[in-house]
Amino acid sequence: MSSYFVYILASRHHGTIYIGITNDIRARLELHRSGRGSKFVLKYKIFRLVHVEVFATPQEAIAREKQLKFWKRDWKIKLIEVKNPDWNDRSGLL
Repeated sequence: MSSYFVYILASRHHGTIYIGITNDIRARLELHRSGRGSKFVLKYKIFRLVHVEVFATPQEAIAREKQLKFWKRDWKIKLIEVKNPDWNDRSGLL
């Protein structure tokens, strides 16, 4: 059974934020970090994985991604800081 991930990348603590969705978080991070994932991520050097949520279906993940993209920036910051107050890169925990 596949898992689907909604993730938030940041350029730095309280920096530029990118929200994405994938079914292979490690591969997607590698694409971003090699400059092949998103022009926006590459332009603003948004490589720090600061938040991840896991879903059982793509529909749930897509709905959550859309929800987060419409949130105010302050709400996104609060979401990140609940479990990651220092905005540490969580990719090593995968």
